[in-house]
Amino acid sequence: MPLAPTDEIVQAATELVQGVGAFNVVQLEHAQAIVAGAEAAGRPVILQISENTARYHGALEPIALATLAIARTASVPVAVHLDHAESADLIREAVELGFTSVMFDAAKLPYEENVAATREITEYCHSRGVWVEAELGEVGGKDGAHAPGVRTDPDQARAFVAATVVDALAVAVGSSHTMLTRDAVLDFALISRLRTAVNAPLVLHGSSGVGDVDLAKAVSAGMTKVNISTHLNKTFTQTVRGYLDTHTEVADTRKYLGPARAAVATEVARLLRVLAGS
Repeated sequence: MPLAPTDEIVQAATELVQGVGAFNVVQLEHAQAIVAGAEAAGRPVILQISENTARYHGALEPIALATLAIARTASVPVAVHLDHAESADLIREAVELGFTSVMFDAAKLPYEENVAATREITEYCHSRGVWVEAELGEVGGKDGAHAPGVRTDPDQARAFVAATVVDALAVAVGSSHTMLTRDAVLDFALISRLRTAVNAPLVLHGSSGVGDVDLAKAVSAGMTKVNISTHLNKTFTQTVRGYLDTHTEVADTRKYLGPARAAVATEVARLLRVLAGS
């Protein structure tokens, strides 16, 4: 199946009041697992590569080309998204490589600077048919920028989307990046207010810290794109650790990466069903 445009996947979910799973790729096995899980669930999915992951690999292109190749062989719609990019050059590279969307993260900048930088990126991407997500109200836990209690103001969110013409907005409503427990407390009333105020799909970052029941409630309240990374990394790592603890003689990395890939695929399929309300 051809690579799916992100806007088509997100728009369809918005109309159905369903959530779209957006899962981060760190290694090849992640991309394979996420697509396998989406195929098992019969659901579309978004593969995400972050700026940090590109840095880990030394460059965006190697992991991007592998991820794009896996996406193009899927039997369900799969989009490929650049996540949390602060570098305009990296965004341009992603667009040239064929990513269907990008997330420009200028949330650390003062509001007016965020607007100006985001508007410039949006104009560039839209001229090339690429969907753009931005962030307003810094989500906690990212690179030590934990800010408990920070929230996105609905009036400011409305003005920001109008000024930048972004296609989706990541908002701060109580979740936090890199959480290892699923006990984040979301502000569902704020999500509903943001949904009413903003004429663009809302994105929930830090969703690894949100339990199944609250993920479903967040979607019902107005969230559409739901980003999950740490939770899958935890599943992957626990599976590897368990295998090696009981197979101490193993040297072939496929012996433990294979089961980890399968475990992540199973969890992706389950989460996609939760987000779809099924």
